[in-house]
Amino acid sequence: MEDLTQEEWVEQLAQDNNAVVIDVRTEAEVADGIIPNAIHIDIYKGQEFINEIEDLDKSKNYYVYCRSGNRSGQACQIMEQLGFEKAFNLEGGMLEWIGDIVDI
Repeated sequence: MEDLTQEEWVEQLAQDNNAVVIDVRTEAEVADGIIPNAIHIDIYKGQEFINEIEDLDKSKNYYVYCRSGNRSGQACQIMEQLGFEKAFNLEGGMLEWIGDIVDI
C-alpha cells in the first residue's frame, strides 16, 4: 500500500492504463457525488466487502478513496492481505478532493 497526495494520485492515475478507482464510502456519502468511473464497494459491509474485493482482478492497480483517507487506508491494507500488490490510498479523501465529481 502506498499513500498518495491528491496531486500524486491524480498524476499517477492519469498515466496508468491498468487503473481501477474504488470508493469505499457509505451509500449516503456516495449520494453526494463520486469520482468519475469509480466502483463503489462500501467497506462497512464487512464480509460482503471482502467478497467483492476478492472478485477483483489482482493484476490491476487500485486507487482507493473514502471521505478522509482513513477507511481507504484500511481497505488498502485488507487488499494487501488478500494478495493485491498495487493499492494506492488517497490522502485526505473526498474532503480534500479538487478534481471532478459526478452524481450516480
